[in-house]
Amino acid sequence: MIKAILIDDEPLARSIVREYLQQYPQFEIVQECNDGFEGVKAITTHKPDIIFLDIQMPKINGFEMLELIEHPPAVIFTTAFEEYAIKAFEAHAVDYLLKPFSKERFDKAIKKWLDDRSSEKNTQEATASLLETASQSPSQHNRIVLKDGGKIKIIPVNTIQYLEAADDYVKIITQEGSFLKNKTMAYFEQLLEQQNFIRIHRSYIVNVQLITRIDPYEKDGHLVLLQTGIRLPVSKTGYGKLKEILGL
Repeated sequence: MIKAILIDDEPLARSIVREYLQQYPQFEIVQECNDGFEGVKAITTHKPDIIFLDIQMPKINGFEMLELIEHPPAVIFTTAFEEYAIKAFEAHAVDYLLKPFSKERFDKAIKKWLDDRSSEKNTQEATASLLETASQSPSQHNRIVLKDGGKIKIIPVNTIQYLEAADDYVKIITQEGSFLKNKTMAYFEQLLEQQNFIRIHRSYIVNVQLITRIDPYEKDGHLVLLQTGIRLPVSKTGYGKLKEILGL
């Protein structure tokens, strides 16, 4: 039996997928979810083979939800989302159903997935590539969603003081404390607005608005002092970027 989960805040949209799936007896809908928070819990509990996922939902969107899943299942998107995301889907061979969709289009998506089911690794790589591309959409730039223990944490980008490399993670420092996200420094360098966040060192990206002073440090080195009192090292390359942004 193929386990499926429907994740969409519109009951009508879920009912259409449910109805279309009735002709596929090998599929079992193990849960329906109204938002991404419920989706994360359901996927963790049921470990489905496939999810039918909306993008625009309350609380967290579909892309943000997928980032919180360590081993995401196969995904068929059911969405009326922006053009940028559609390009991301097409670039990475993840199927999507653009609302409103016909039964014929739904059947085509199911057939494609059933034919391509052979490799779980390919599914996960396609989803990872999709999220990497979709993250460059302007709508994804104003907050970061992560897991903090058993809870989901939403961090507005403008509350970030600085980011620090931490092995396979990046530590995000805010007034509330520090939080880990399983991404690279290069990812955040691309994601964050370069007028506001500068990579001053291979291990640090800083919120430029919080810099109060730049001091010389040892040979050819510098330190930035933040409003919080924190001092961070600045590499030669980072100092050049700072000078350019701050007009020094």
